[in-house]
Amino acid sequence: MARVKRGLMRHKRHKKIIAKASGYWGRKKNVFKRAHEQVMKSGQYAFRDRRRRKRDFRRLWIVRLSAACRQCDTKYNVLIDGMNKKGMQVNRKMLSELAIHDMDAFRKVVEQAIA
Repeated sequence: MARVKRGLMRHKRHKKIIAKASGYWGRKKNVFKRAHEQVMKSGQYAFRDRRRRKRDFRRLWIVRLSAACRQCDTKYNVLIDGMNKKGMQVNRKMLSELAIHDMDAFRKVVEQAIA
């Protein structure tokens, strides 16, 4: 039986990893062992940060809403509590967009919520 040589597949596998690591700093972009380590770590960061992005955006919307509420002479927690009690279902993302682009509409929402 013929001997199996693995050079071709190894070369393809290495080339794939090196391509993913292009743009990294130092040996991490062209030495397979270092590149493989960094590609694996980068995948972990990407997995973690896809979840973290959702938290970060929610925090951003809340900060924006808090600032807009201060302009309307109320507090963020009073607005959210009033909206929950009135059964108004507008999420923080849309409220934030209203506060940025249409302050008059946001003021009306605040008035309805705290009335």
